[in-house]
Amino acid sequence: MRIFSLDELKKATNRFDKALLLGQGGHGEVYKGILSDQRIVAIKKSKIVDQVEIEQFINEVVILSQINHRNVVKLYGCCLETEVPLLVYEFISNGTLSNHLHAESCNLTWNHRLRIALETARAIAYLHSSASISILHRDIKSANILLDDYFTAKVSDFGASRSVQIDQTGITTVVQGTFGYLDPEYFYTHRLTPKSDVYNFGVILAELLTREKPSSSTMFQVGGLVTYFASAMRENRLIDILDPQVASNEGQRTEIEAVANLADMCVRRNGDERPMMKEVEVQLEVLWRSNSQRHEHPCTSQTLEESQLPLHDFTSENGTRQYSFELELHSSFTFPR
Repeated sequence: MRIFSLDELKKATNRFDKALLLGQGGHGEVYKGILSDQRIVAIKKSKIVDQVEIEQFINEVVILSQINHRNVVKLYGCCLETEVPLLVYEFISNGTLSNHLHAESCNLTWNHRLRIALETARAIAYLHSSASISILHRDIKSANILLDDYFTAKVSDFGASRSVQIDQTGITTVVQGTFGYLDPEYFYTHRLTPKSDVYNFGVILAELLTREKPSSSTMFQVGGLVTYFASAMRENRLIDILDPQVASNEGQRTEIEAVANLADMCVRRNGDERPMMKEVEVQLEVLWRSNSQRHEHPCTSQTLEESQLPLHDFTSENGTRQYSFELELHSSFTFPR
């Protein structure tokens, strides 16, 4: 990570020209910038100067400095000359998953959606169990999943994240998150665990399937997207709530139902009934490979290397059991509810 000067970042953004504003929220703004070495970057600038904001920016630096994963946005460095640090990220060109899903016209095919789900799951599973410490994101949502020109997913915004020791099962903390995605168990107990991120991810799966906003006024009237989705699953009405663009994929109905069942498990109210994120990732890997074998990839400029995922090698003392493991997973796609 690099320490940037304020002057460098002012030059990169033409003194934070509003024409280069990529997005803004209640706490800050993100600008597009071009560094002197011609790298295109995204620069996060806080609008609020308070201790909480400073702590969140520092937290993001600490967390992202320990992460190296192709599906997590890269932090290039920061500027410490302002009251609240400026953060400099790789520039992700194609907006957020939320923007694509909830635009008037959605250009995400089922193949895109399945791959985005898998790549997001890979990133979260890595955070939970493969990084040097276990990282709980605490605010997984479609607005925090960035997409590049090939619709590759990049998980972003680690300001609310918490790191815990690998052997810790969770921590007690002040509740933070986004309405519509927030784990009810975490909300009532203040106990943050990896299963809280699993719940968030389950909401995203429901969002990918239905294109409904978790916190829209329509969803609020029916108790939220999770209630709406779980009710339809219990009553065997999945087809009625699917986004028509997803429902039209007759040849992929088995995969769609498997993803819906997985979403249903992830949003169980009792965290103990939810799968671990690594289990979710493996099941999505199997679905993606099955999808890749049966259907040609959509025509994009994406390379074959980018579009195909490596096989996991599950081994035992008796040798590889990759094929039998996949069969076990396929047979488990119809989960009891």
